[in-house]
Amino acid sequence: MDPVASAVRLAVQEAVHILSSSEDGGHIISTLQSLRRYLGETETQAPPEEQEEFSRTHFSTILRCLVGKLSPDWLDLLPDGQLEELWASFFLEGPADQAFLVLMESIEGAASPSFRLMKMARLLARFLSAGRMAAVMEGQCGQQAGPASRLLQETLLTRVVGLPDHLGNRLQRETLAAFFPQNYFPLLGEEVLRVLQAVVDSLRGGLDCSVSFLSQVLGKACVHGRQKEILDVLVPRLTVLTQGNCLWQRVCWRLVECVPDRAMEAVLKGLVEAAPGPEVLSRLLGNLVTKSKKAQFVMTQKLLFLQYSCSMPMLQSLLGYLAMDSQRRPLLVQALKELLETWGSSSAIRHTPLEQQRYVSKALLICLTHLGEAELRASRDELLASLMEGVKSRLDSSLPPVRRLGMIVAEVASARLHPEGPPLKFQYEEDELTREMLALAVPRPAADGPSEAGPPVAPISGEFPDQETVDSGGPQAGWEGSDSELDSDDELVPYDMSGDGEQRGSKTPAYVRDCLEALTASEDWERWEEALRALEGLVLKSPAATREVSLELAKVLLHLEEKTAVAGFERLRQRALVAVTVTDPARVAEYLAVQFYALNYSLRQRMDILDVLALAAQELSRPGRLGKAAQRGSPGPGSQPSGAAVPAWKAVVEERVRRKTRRFCKGSTGRAAAAGPNEFNAVAGYFFFPLLQRFDRPVVTFDLLGDDQLVLGRLAHTLGALMYLAVNTAVAVPMGKALLEFVWALRFHGDAYVRRGLLSAVSSVLLSVPAEWLLADLPDELLEARSWLADVAEQDADEDCRLLAVKALLLLEKLRDRLLPLSSP
Repeated sequence: MDPVASAVRLAVQEAVHILSSSEDGGHIISTLQSLRRYLGETETQAPPEEQEEFSRTHFSTILRCLVGKLSPDWLDLLPDGQLEELWASFFLEGPADQAFLVLMESIEGAASPSFRLMKMARLLARFLSAGRMAAVMEGQCGQQAGPASRLLQETLLTRVVGLPDHLGNRLQRETLAAFFPQNYFPLLGEEVLRVLQAVVDSLRGGLDCSVSFLSQVLGKACVHGRQKEILDVLVPRLTVLTQGNCLWQRVCWRLVECVPDRAMEAVLKGLVEAAPGPEVLSRLLGNLVTKSKKAQFVMTQKLLFLQYSCSMPMLQSLLGYLAMDSQRRPLLVQALKELLETWGSSSAIRHTPLEQQRYVSKALLICLTHLGEAELRASRDELLASLMEGVKSRLDSSLPPVRRLGMIVAEVASARLHPEGPPLKFQYEEDELTREMLALAVPRPAADGPSEAGPPVAPISGEFPDQETVDSGGPQAGWEGSDSELDSDDELVPYDMSGDGEQRGSKTPAYVRDCLEALTASEDWERWEEALRALEGLVLKSPAATREVSLELAKVLLHLEEKTAVAGFERLRQRALVAVTVTDPARVAEYLAVQFYALNYSLRQRMDILDVLALAAQELSRPGRLGKAAQRGSPGPGSQPSGAAVPAWKAVVEERVRRKTRRFCKGSTGRAAAAGPNEFNAVAGYFFFPLLQRFDRPVVTFDLLGDDQLVLGRLAHTLGALMYLAVNTAVAVPMGKALLEFVWALRFHGDAYVRRGLLSAVSSVLLSVPAEWLLADLPDELLEARSWLADVAEQDADEDCRLLAVKALLLLEKLRDRLLPLSSP
């Protein structure tokens, strides 16, 4: 056995025995002072090899023994607190990592509340104020990577970052101010700076060091939501220290590079927010985005597209950082392309909040200011194509703010991408947001860029249009040429082109099967578009041919995706699917209702199914449907316009007779509504009952009673509409009974939109089923509905729900009043 280890072990065993059993204060204090030899704190120090053996193997044992003896009586064995001060010195002067772990262990294991708990907590506060946390972290900067070392670092990491939580749970109301998060994390930031200074000094002395543990501490603190507290201390000091100091810059770069991927987003977002500008951010991060895929994703995707909470200074720092180095500038060009693509996406315009659209627009303008002429010229065609497509999508929007964003970005982007051409100008109302966005468009020279930033482009301010133009929201744009005001054509009479139609090629299908083939197998996009446009008319014109392939058509249309930029694609697809459903209602409606609960459908497709069923039912229930449907059918090849068969002379004669005829009594001149049976009567069950069968059975991707409550609300409204369209039909009573049971099962749903649908469904039952049938066949259901409606009308938090409940109650009262005279003798 090693004689050094044996000697230290025997001395420690004897000291532990004395400390555990002796009640003599003098004996105890002499034992503690002899142990301090191994800490190097006395005049007669132990040899270095004995000190190392003691620190590595026996120090924690001594500390646990001291914690175990802690009590008021034991401390009073010597007067004036001598024993307590000597006892505390072992925690404040020995190996910091072991002392910290024993302190945390004793606090977590102490009874609460107790003398020992509070004494250890105050000692931990002294430990922190004495700067010992820096010693804890500094000790890990020189550790060799191994299994034992990784386990120790993981334990220390959890204790260091989670200290406020651990102490708060144990001390409750007795928590000391030093352990409050707002006080502890700034202190932790100061300690990290001290350790970084020690690392820099070691590197200057030629020693190897690692900042991996500091990176983990920083990352875990930021993940816990403490970016502001710790980075508000770190960033200002690092900003000064990295100014002109390459060694400090490389230490900072390494500090961020070693942050774990799971914490990279929190750290980078905190640094972007805390850094006063792109220059500082560049000094702190270096070329991190070119080395770390996670950092690149966060900086070029997450903060630009998936989040929109960054302030304008943060956004300018982020994009300015990408522009400040030649290795990072390709990422800025790629970000501009993706921003322009997202900005012009019709889907994004419809489904993203207006605030996010403004955020993307501002980021796009800032990108343009950082890029030079050569960089923009290299991608001009691609960028202009995306810009023009986006401008068209935005100007087609019904929302004035969306259109205004399109105008502002189009003005600025076209001036930067096509500076030699005539400027693009719009008329829009100028407000604070407009001025802010135009101010972002002022170009600045690209620092460290491979090319010049290009000539400055003055902001193009919008002219104030007439009040009517502003209110209507109609964009007015034009490419101004040098001869735009010459050769005025105001005195020329415009040719009437109102009857002209767009000329189509010979690829328009003539039969339903041709459309089906073109939509499924054709690679000719022009033929595909012509087939989609012609399908509705051909379906209505050829019902027999449609019934042969109705299910195939419904399946194709339900899964059809927009392959080209077809104007009104969704409308064309919906109208064609409605026409197929109307032509073969029983089979297609049942198919669609079954597919509503099938796997592998998106929520958008399921809501499309509900829309199509409601529209088809409305069409089937409309009187005179067949005559009007025939008129809507597209004329076949070679057919003549219907007006060509009417002789011109006959129309002239009838007009003269009408003018010369005097009538003393003039009746209604309007054409009477065409009468006919309700065609929805025979097929209502195919529309209605399959939609009710599986609403309470979730599948892997669809749960109406869970997260998909928007679709549940739409389902309730659709069922109510189908019930209303089946008015006075034979199937109305079982439909009403099933619908009331559906309503009763969901009457306490937490979403207001769902409850509105349920209340509308109840009103549809009361309006659609005759009063006599209601009271004869559904008396119990009516009583339940009445009690629920009264409760909703009085107590529901949603005003619309209360209003719908009152309307339904009034319908119930009218039904009762109508039946009372019939039942009286």
